[in-house]
Amino acid sequence: MAPAAPSFNNLTIESPPDALGVHVILMHKAPENRLNVEYAQTIISALRYVETNLIQPDSPGAVVLSSFSDKFWCTGLELDEGDSNMYANADGFYPLLATLVDYPYPTVALVTGHTFGGACPLMLACDYRVMNSKRGFISMPPVNLGLHFDGIGALPRLKLQPQIARKMLLEAHRWTGQEALQDGIVDEICPPDQMRRRAVELAKSVAPRASMGVYGLLRAELWGEALDKFKAISYVHRKRVGTAPKAKI
Repeated sequence: MAPAAPSFNNLTIESPPDALGVHVILMHKAPENRLNVEYAQTIISALRYVETNLIQPDSPGAVVLSSFSDKFWCTGLELDEGDSNMYANADGFYPLLATLVDYPYPTVALVTGHTFGGACPLMLACDYRVMNSKRGFISMPPVNLGLHFDGIGALPRLKLQPQIARKMLLEAHRWTGQEALQDGIVDEICPPDQMRRRAVELAKSVAPRASMGVYGLLRAELWGEALDKFKAISYVHRKRVGTAPKAKI
């Protein structure tokens, strides 16, 4: 008898029967899927479970990272956690980014709604992005909050045009879905009633690319600099990595 699948706090894994190898990680940490150490590690555990238990070796595989809400995808970090634990991001958020950029299978962010702050690098850490066309903004405001960590600009710089990366990191610009598509931040936009189906279709179309076992290696040729940055600040306790916010949202 196969062992029962584990349960994850505020997260479920769904495997669409018509999409071989595709698994949807559904965040449902109400109300906005904000990240703390525990939740970041929960997502990492879910990713590892999919990798080691649900996808067969040398087989198609892909992950969709989605949300229970069509209003919020993720609104970043629980900034208050840093008041009592200066290593919170080093033990949670940074390892999550590293896990996604290092993942051996294609990843799709299904951006169902508002995506703020640290959720922007989380979104960019995924290989593809499908966004709600009717609802939600994308905005990364560290310049307004006094926030910095080594590598915070790596994914915007590597994945976006220079002017767009500047708008994201230095201007805290807010994009609608249509604007995000025009600026190349997301690959597609879809109405709410179609976006999950489209994200799963996209994941299904790219899942076979992982069958030869080199997908993660080839991704590192493109975005490996970001991976190195995130790994260098993960689980570091000899010093604080990153600034404490001067303002909170």
